[in-house]
Amino acid sequence: MVDDAKLVAEIEALEEKLAAAKASITKRFIGQERVVDLTLSALLCGGHGLLIGLPGLGKTRLVDTLSTVMGLRGARIQFTPDLMPADILGSEVLETSADGARAFRFIQGPIFCQLLMADEINRASPRTQSALLQAMQEKTVTIAGQPHDLPPPFHVLATQNPIEQEGTYPLPEAQLDRFLVQIDVPYPDRKTEHDILLATTGLSEEAAHQVFSADDLLAAQTVLRRMPVGEAVVDLILDLVRACRPESDTAPQIVRDNVAWGPGPRAAQALMLTVRAQAMLQGRLAPSPEDVVAMVAPVLKHRMALSFAARARGTVLDDIIAAVTASVARSEVAA
Repeated sequence: MVDDAKLVAEIEALEEKLAAAKASITKRFIGQERVVDLTLSALLCGGHGLLIGLPGLGKTRLVDTLSTVMGLRGARIQFTPDLMPADILGSEVLETSADGARAFRFIQGPIFCQLLMADEINRASPRTQSALLQAMQEKTVTIAGQPHDLPPPFHVLATQNPIEQEGTYPLPEAQLDRFLVQIDVPYPDRKTEHDILLATTGLSEEAAHQVFSADDLLAAQTVLRRMPVGEAVVDLILDLVRACRPESDTAPQIVRDNVAWGPGPRAAQALMLTVRAQAMLQGRLAPSPEDVVAMVAPVLKHRMALSFAARARGTVLDDIIAAVTASVARSEVAA
């Protein structure tokens, strides 16, 4: 009972701190509460986020604000077609000392930070995109056979233009799977755009202030993993993920007809973490099935692919995920 009371107190204290962080973020990134919650969820879970939206919707501004509010040492890389892996990771240079001796010295690249903004990640070639694979999964990079650990915590928040725009390269499936959530950034509604106009076209703008530190975020990630998850939530997560695999016995017909490949176990792991973050951001002590429904699209969408025939018909993954969620929910109620 003492341990349970301590955990409740830690969760409640963290929820208050998160509310203060959100208030500071929304001073500069106005409206779009869903986008803010999903981005904070990625950091709380110790993962990475992929922000997808047209240019000019505030994606870069959001990541820059998060760096300030969360107290993380940030770096920004503008991905371009001529960017090379060494521009991200760093490289070894040959130095000559005063006595004439020569030795290689490793010069760290911008990836050696705590919050990396990979701006317009899909404008770089696949070779350059792959430079992030080891860093995102293992929090280390290997240069000339030598591993170099990245400073904890390490997070990547990448922005991506819609793939149909010119001069973009699709991200490899293995890299997409390393993003905890896909965060779609839509156009703001009229009221939000009105507030943005007034807030950003005057003589001064609101400034964000630091709420967390790097150590605070690491502690928060530990608290989140201790948050209890009910068996009903675990079952719903498994049912949803497995139903999105076309070869699964439990997959509905809409999945078998339209999905080329579905999410792997990493998707279920991501849901287990993000539903806790969703509950925490809303001031609750444990996640509910409603949290699973809210997080299923951001977690699964970039881990699934439509078949060629489905793409030709104009089918979209959002509709399939919504249909699967409704089907699984009906099955849960019937059971």
